[in-house]
Amino acid sequence: MTHDYKRHGTTTLFAAISVADGLVISQCQPRHRHQEWLKFLKTIAAETPPELDLHLIVDNYGTHKHPKVLAWLAKHPRFHVHFTPTSSSWLNLIERWFRDLTQRRLRRGTFRSVEQLQQAIQDYVDHHNQDPQGFRWTKSADQILSKVTRARAALNKIPTD
Repeated sequence: MTHDYKRHGTTTLFAAISVADGLVISQCQPRHRHQEWLKFLKTIAAETPPELDLHLIVDNYGTHKHPKVLAWLAKHPRFHVHFTPTSSSWLNLIERWFRDLTQRRLRRGTFRSVEQLQQAIQDYVDHHNQDPQGFRWTKSADQILSKVTRARAALNKIPTD
């Protein structure tokens, strides 16, 4: 950002990605409360085949655990929610997709309104969904866990003074 950068508002982007085929379902909302999360869950339900079980990987944000959300999930047993540990966003594939969106479309963009920002996001989603790619992990679980163990050991050696 430059010294004269001016923010013209923000939006909350809710997004889900299918690991198998790479399709993204997204929705921009003005806020990130349980009401908006429920609306997005209903969008996912409407846009996915009803016979599929859906595994959602989410962070520990309070919105995802709100009593009204938990009640809705209890009535929709095809939704299975998995919470990532704190500081483990790398475990969530949608976070990689958010990085790509930011680097390829948002970082150098100039948006004079929230509507322009939302349109840019939607254009990126539409472009992505024209030729989506499924995701395949290239490392085994043992390799990933070994790397995490090495990283944790290195972090534990750093003085905290």
